[in-house]
Amino acid sequence: MDAYDVVVIGAGHAGCEAALACGRMGLKTLLITLNLDALAMMPCNPSIGGTAKGHLVRELDALGGEMGRAIDDVFIQSRMLNTRKGPAVHSLRAQADKKAYQLRMRRAVDDCENLDLRQAEVRRVVVEHGRVAGVETTTGGKVACRAVVACCGVYLNSRIIIGECGWNGGPQGLLAANALTQNLIDLGFSIRRFKTGTPARLDGRTIDFDKMTPQAGDDPIVPFSFLTDPATLKNRALCYLTYTTPETHRIILDNLHRAPMYSGAIHGTGARYCPSIEDKVVRFRDKDRHPIFMEPEGLNTHEWYAQGMSTSMPEDVQRLIYASIPGLERAKLLRLAYAIEYDCIDPTQLDRAFRARHIEGFYCAGQINGTSGYEEAAAQGLYAGINAALWCQGRPPFILNRADAYLGVLVDDLVTKGVDEPYRMMTSRAEYRLLLRQDNADLRLTARGREAGLASEERYRRAREKQRLTDEGRAALDRLHLTEKLRAADAKYDALRAEHPELPDYPDDVKEQLEITVKYEGYIARQDADRRKFLKMEDTPLPPDADYLNMSGLRIEARQKLDAQRPASLGQASRIPGINPGDISVMMIWLKAIKQPPLE
Repeated sequence: MDAYDVVVIGAGHAGCEAALACGRMGLKTLLITLNLDALAMMPCNPSIGGTAKGHLVRELDALGGEMGRAIDDVFIQSRMLNTRKGPAVHSLRAQADKKAYQLRMRRAVDDCENLDLRQAEVRRVVVEHGRVAGVETTTGGKVACRAVVACCGVYLNSRIIIGECGWNGGPQGLLAANALTQNLIDLGFSIRRFKTGTPARLDGRTIDFDKMTPQAGDDPIVPFSFLTDPATLKNRALCYLTYTTPETHRIILDNLHRAPMYSGAIHGTGARYCPSIEDKVVRFRDKDRHPIFMEPEGLNTHEWYAQGMSTSMPEDVQRLIYASIPGLERAKLLRLAYAIEYDCIDPTQLDRAFRARHIEGFYCAGQINGTSGYEEAAAQGLYAGINAALWCQGRPPFILNRADAYLGVLVDDLVTKGVDEPYRMMTSRAEYRLLLRQDNADLRLTARGREAGLASEERYRRAREKQRLTDEGRAALDRLHLTEKLRAADAKYDALRAEHPELPDYPDDVKEQLEITVKYEGYIARQDADRRKFLKMEDTPLPPDADYLNMSGLRIEARQKLDAQRPASLGQASRIPGINPGDISVMMIWLKAIKQPPLE
């Protein structure tokens, strides 16, 4: 029987990051996937990043992950979003060459020491005495291991739905994983059914781009990875903007009875923040049009993606809908839009390291945890992979909290609050978003990644040098009494230096830090004070063996929820749905009585 330290199930964005993290940390790792040709596939939008998602990719990169470096190597257009707003919500987004991205990530996996690949379907995770012992495949293969990271994506019992037609299958014509859900149920996991969808793909040779508005990329370009030289990057494609029309909306409303999400054919819960076009038309009847962004799928294909046109309408209705949009009147549909239903777990059954509370060595990451999006999946995969590796090494878990990173917000939301619909990261979820900007992810997290054993020495050296130069630049501004000048809303460091040549010159990322930290200094200080208050609660641990069911003064609902979730700290307990301030007061009195020491 083959034996590994860690087996990662699924080679999507979560699985690739989890496997790479384990391999790079020195663990003998096996990455098992249904189809090797689908490794790191982008079954939906051909992009990486976006609002809040760009923060996750930069944090992943700072910790030593691969997604940021991969997209920098193969993107075809890059833009910084929300630049008219404050720096807290600036988010990078890049159009990917889909096939090139897959090949780039496959190369990283192939070149990773300690990491093997295998094409197979896992039907069972073997658990003995409450501990992972191995996995079994549908063809009878057995692999012994100490830890498993389940990154099953949308493949668990997945079902494709187009109008009145439906069949068991995965995205883009791939197979479903039909065996593992029952095993998860047998192992004590609570299963729910979620749904997502994707637009049609169109033949670019049949699109009339003259009827659309070109959307160019940024110049200069900001990379995702802190290791990428911006001077090496360039845009290589245009995107285009068009809109739905009243005719589009009429067609949808006239055929609403045939829409699976309204006819009852779809049973899974869909994403609130990524609605289908029929859902948008119904929910926003006062709008006479909705934006549609036409995006190329790559440089060596004629396929185009219609961002904003996700639907599961029947084929004949789809053809009418797309033909009603300016520029798409004669467009040929290469792939129909579809909805996909799939199984996932209740993530409150995981602890803050993404390990199952009831099974030692069992970790979950990505859409199996009820999330949506490549970036959310990749960040979870890295996090779970690091923790699986640390657990195998007998080291303490790697934990990020809400004041550390967007990834910490994501983890806490999932394991503490749970999900009743596909979870999407948004800047509004982060209470300390002015501190957790995408531009300072390296300063916040690189040292943590190095401590875990993943971030390289070169990455750590660069982050330290950036911090040193930023501190030096701030001292120079104060010494020359120029801080107030830079605080002006439209002031730039380069313009200030032109007037005062005694100011040192610095790399662009250091100038960016100086401008942001000076201009928003008061706001940053207030948010940092809030952060310190938060950490007092977060650093107040709760005993793992606390007898909540018999704790005097707690309401019955609070007792049951605290007993089920076993929060690690008073702060985490306060965020469990159904726990009120009165319950926290009772727990604080109880903690004082038992004199629980603070976390180190």
